[in-house]
Amino acid sequence: MNRWRGGEGAARFAERRRRQDEAPRLLAQVPTLESLRLDLKEHRAGFALPEASHIRRIVVANAPALFEIPCQDPSCEGGGHDLTSLVMHALRLNETRFTGEDVCNGRVGTAQAECARVLHFSGEAEYKR
Repeated sequence: MNRWRGGEGAARFAERRRRQDEAPRLLAQVPTLESLRLDLKEHRAGFALPEASHIRRIVVANAPALFEIPCQDPSCEGGGHDLTSLVMHALRLNETRFTGEDVCNGRVGTAQAECARVLHFSGEAEYKR
């Protein structure tokens, strides 16, 4: 079972890496962007306290214009959070602060119930003047 999960995880990682490599570069999409930071907090639906949180500092010079965050539930299959359209919309409007949330659409458990973990994010961006 662990060998299968490891192979599945490696395949997901390789696919995510391929999408990142093929995505347009962030700086090409938003040439005035100097820095970007995302504060990510994920929790189970119905719970207020985050179970996982971290800050992601984006290296603007070579980052892809792709913001896919894996679901933090290790038993979630096929889920995750694609924040690309939400983040890119805010950046194209030159917003310096923005927030949003995304619900995981993966499946968990033997009954394949909806994962429904919620990712709340806030972003801080700086632009060239």
